[in-house]
Amino acid sequence: MTKAEKVQFTIDTLKEIYPTIPIPLDHKDPYTLLIAVLMSAQSTDVRVNQITPLLFERADNPYDMVKLTVEEIREIIKPVGLSPMKAKGIHGLSEILIAKHNGEVPANFADLEELPAVGHKTASVVMSQAFGIPAFPVDTHIHRLMYRWGFSNGKSVEQTEKDAKRLFPEELWNDLHLQIIWYGREYSPARGWNLEKDIITRTIGRKTVIDEYNKKKSR
Repeated sequence: MTKAEKVQFTIDTLKEIYPTIPIPLDHKDPYTLLIAVLMSAQSTDVRVNQITPLLFERADNPYDMVKLTVEEIREIIKPVGLSPMKAKGIHGLSEILIAKHNGEVPANFADLEELPAVGHKTASVVMSQAFGIPAFPVDTHIHRLMYRWGFSNGKSVEQTEKDAKRLFPEELWNDLHLQIIWYGREYSPARGWNLEKDIITRTIGRKTVIDEYNKKKSR
């Protein structure tokens, strides 16, 4: 298979498995999505979805959020981990949204990435899922699969994002990054990986990855 055929096979397979795509983080608007994504750093979506309702019950907009102290926010979000940093970020960005953006989440990368605790990946998720603007947020699943599939060299998430944007058509980015995440979780995890169930890697995967898998299995 040529590289182009491998890309097409991947797109078609993912579309077949995930014709409708569940959104991983529960939210109702750009602000609640931004907060949920920020909270998800080094945590799981399941855990975040358990905690965000408790926080949003108290404050689901920047005006109510700044009425809480950093300490109060931290107490609520403690179970998601890294709570001191995240609480500071949530409070700080809420202040900036009020001061600079009329309490609205800005729909551009430059302003988003200026907010405390908001990096490029968080900004990409918000651009893509809240505003429908093409972006390709790379998480650990996408980074792993792009390497396994031979689409990127695995050197860095920045490189993986560049390669994904180069290989996949822009109008598919917003769906595709979510389809790859779900596929990675269900069929191509880092641990407990079963190649038999992983049709994409089995069909187009990097030879060294498949050889390594078989070597481990035969031990």
